[in-house]
Amino acid sequence: SDLHMTEDPAFGVESGTVLGHEYAGEVVEKGSSVRGLKSGDRITVSPLRGCGECPSCLAGQPAWCSSMRLQSGGYAEYSAVTERQCGKLPSYVTLEDGALAEPLAVALHGVIQAGMAPGARVLILGAGPIGLGTAFWARRMGAGHVAVSDLETWQESRAYEMGAMSFFAKTDSLIDDVNRAMGGPPDIVFECVGRPGVIAQAIDHVRIRGTVVVLGLCTLPDTFVPFTAVSKEVRIQMSAFFAFREFCTAIDALEADQVRPHALITDTVPMNDMPTAFEELKRRTTQCKVLVNPVAGN
Repeated sequence: SDLHMTEDPAFGVESGTVLGHEYAGEVVEKGSSVRGLKSGDRITVSPLRGCGECPSCLAGQPAWCSSMRLQSGGYAEYSAVTERQCGKLPSYVTLEDGALAEPLAVALHGVIQAGMAPGARVLILGAGPIGLGTAFWARRMGAGHVAVSDLETWQESRAYEMGAMSFFAKTDSLIDDVNRAMGGPPDIVFECVGRPGVIAQAIDHVRIRGTVVVLGLCTLPDTFVPFTAVSKEVRIQMSAFFAFREFCTAIDALEADQVRPHALITDTVPMNDMPTAFEELKRRTTQCKVLVNPVAGN
């Protein structure tokens, strides 16, 4: 999302904004009203900042607060946040893994939105961090088969480590290949790419009366043939953000499954090297999740 924010005016990010909405750190100072945290606590931060008082916020759904804003600031040595945005990390979860809680929560919300039944056949289009996080949760929550498809094979081994049972790339018969591997068309297809045309592709893949969940962030106009979806009675479910309880569940997963989520991290760079690494990520590379250490290299 940070990559999109620097290029797409739809996100409304102004020049001079400190980006970085997936981050963890140590509490160095607290306000007088903070009760549940103290200096030295290690936390990960939910970037969804609501008013804290409306029904949505009180229900743990700050994403739907009328005053919600996506708070960044991770690309800095210090950041000021509210206590209600913070999740305390267990002592044996590193700050590096703690920074994964936000994308894992986004993926978890998508799987919950799908209403996945145990044993479901799941196809994930896109092997980026959200797609791989979706594979992690789908497998963890009882999918019968989890397949991941991408244009390249760069993330194939990482997809298997995160929970995929099949991986497809560079094939001219993707639908047939997926159906053969699964024993039938997928019950649920997750669109985790965010490019025009992928929703249509998901509709083509999914079974009759199946579900397509859209997690990809596409700000461009897109089209699909409604008749294709109608003739199969496809349910198209959009998914955005997450609830705070899902954020906490993601932290618990880091505690219970320290190895698999960490597979998303492919590199850690100091702040001085961050601009170069950031621009390189705008082109398709073998990288998946690159962490920025704001205090290294200074």
